[in-house]
Formats: sequence, C-alpha cells, structure tokens
Amino acid sequence: MNLRTRTLIYAAVALVLLLLPAALSPMLGGDRLATHLAERNEPPSWTHPFGTDWLGRDMFARSMKGLALSLGVGLTAALASGLIAGALGLMAAALGKAADRFITWLIDLFLSVPHLVLLLLIAFVTGGGAKGVIIAVGLTHWPSLARLIRAELLQLKSSEFVLVSRHMGRSNWWIATRHLLPHLWPQFIVGTLLLFPHAILHEGAITFLGMGLSPHQPAIGIILSESMRYLSTGMWWLAFFPGLCLVVLVRSFDVLAGGVHALVDPSRSQE
Repeated sequence: MNLRTRTLIYAAVALVLLLLPAALSPMLGGDRLATHLAERNEPPSWTHPFGTDWLGRDMFARSMKGLALSLGVGLTAALASGLIAGALGLMAAALGKAADRFITWLIDLFLSVPHLVLLLLIAFVTGGGAKGVIIAVGLTHWPSLARLIRAELLQLKSSEFVLVSRHMGRSNWWIATRHLLPHLWPQFIVGTLLLFPHAILHEGAITFLGMGLSPHQPAIGIILSESMRYLSTGMWWLAFFPGLCLVVLVRSFDVLAGGVHALVDPSRSQE
C-alpha cells in the first residue's frame, strides 16, 4: 500500500468520523444546545467531550451543528460555482471568438480582484445570511475551473471527430451538446469536488468576520468568533475543537478530491 492510498484511507476515515455526527446533529439539539448555567465553562470531559461554553451549552453538539450548516452551504455554493464555470467554459468554446474573448476577459477580471474582498462585498450587498454566503461563494469560485474547462474544450474542438462533424454541416450547438458536453462531465465533477473544501473554508471565514450566517445559528465561524473573547481566560477548548473539526473536514475533502482527480486524469495517477 503506497503513501497516496494510505492518505486517502485516513481522509475517508476522518470524514466518516465527522460526517456521521454532523448528519445526526438534529438529534443532538434540544437539551444539549439549551442554556445550563450550572455547567458553564466546563473543560472537556466524558460528559461533554468538547467542553461547555459560557452559557453551559455543549460544545460538541454546537460544533456538529456548525459542521452540518457548513456542509449544506458549501455544497450548494460549490455546485452553483461549478455550474457557472461549466456553462461559461462551454460558451467560450462553442460560441465563437467574440464570446471567447469576452469570457476570457471576465475570468481575468474576477481573478484580478482580491478574493476575500470580493467575497465580503458580495455578501454585504446581498444582505448576508445563508443566501448571501451561497451567492458570494458561488460567484467568486468559478474562474479557475472555467479557465480549465475552456482550455480542454478548445483542445477538443480540433479533434478529428469534431472536424468531421463540422465538415458534415453540423451546427456549433449540435457539436457542443453531442461532442463537447459529454467530455465536460468528468472535469465538472472533479472541479466541483475541489471547490467544495474552499467553499466551506470561505463560508467559515466570512461568517467569522460577521458577514455570513446569523449569530443565532451555531455555525463554525460564529462559534470561533464568539470564542475569541474567552481565550485569554483559559477557555481554549471553545476555539480549539471547532477549529480542528473545520480544518480536518476541509483537508479530508481536499485529499479525496485530489484522489478522484488522479483517477480521472491518468497523467496525475503516477505522481
């Protein structure tokens, strides 16, 4: 068993250990998320594995709820961004040089703006909350994938079967839907998987900065933001465990997406 295989197994195990409690997080609500002033500020124990906060709420339940929220928002935003990238990449390859120049200019424009600044600006304009985060992440994560899809489809346009179809009088739309679109799916799936961990991380970042999910929701960014004021009092567990869960989740998805990319792209499988 080589190093890549072992890394993929470790990432899969870590994801199962995180996703299972996150999926069951609705069952962890109620009493565990309620205020218990008699149990406030307790360090990690068997009863409260992640400790309790300044209101006596169980940090394990709050962290799993936060991961479930991050997964939902991240998945929706990554799918939206992937669809935008696929549509623009296909249009650049199929609609002629004028469309290609415009889409290339649009990609360069988005890539030239500082990423976090654009995220915060869009989230602010759209009113924040889950809707604002999804729109902000979806509208800012597509350029790199769109550039990759465009380059691959432009290369396919010079393939023999595409040239034969063009000589037979097939339209650009027919060639795009019958020849180019089927080759787009592997890149779309892998690209969306690679966007997913970045979407989760950026959702946590803009929520931490106050432009994301509502403070009343136990999102990871909210938990980390609230815990900052208590770190100086020695309550390290308030930030450590939620932050560790977020890092492990993002890194595990990143490793698994890289493994899927290696399966789809033979040139990477020997790396």
